[in-house]
Amino acid sequence: MASSLSQEEENYVRMSLLLTGISPRAARALFDQEFAPSCLDSSLKKEFNKLKDLQKKRVINQSQWNLLFPRFPDVPDSKSFDVTLIITLLRNLTTLTPPCSGFDQLPSDNENTPSSDLARIKYYRNFLAHLDEGKVDSTTFTTAWDNVTSVSSS
Repeated sequence: MASSLSQEEENYVRMSLLLTGISPRAARALFDQEFAPSCLDSSLKKEFNKLKDLQKKRVINQSQWNLLFPRFPDVPDSKSFDVTLIITLLRNLTTLTPPCSGFDQLPSDNENTPSSDLARIKYYRNFLAHLDEGKVDSTTFTTAWDNVTSVSSS
């Protein structure tokens, strides 16, 4: 059963792979700079009250909470965190300066900070998640690809 994808469907698939395979590595690299893996457990325990508040506000869900505070003898490991959790922790537990328009909007092209890079990843992941037909036009794809690959390589 041979079927060929349209260009818009191929764009969607390529963008999905970029946002689920490559961009999480860029986000995790920044996270690991801010939270040294060897100290992650103690860093999170120091922020327990702030994290509990985020859980009460439903910013952090139960499965994410279980990753942050696994049962003894396990310890948290950023390799098990998805991009959403990584961005939530970086936004709420670090002194990273938010992009000019905040973390929930696409930053302008001239913003080249780690936090604007995170906002780009978040923006395009949300964009893809809310597409109904699994298609991305070529202009949107090229813009998104350029924005996200510049993040992943910086």
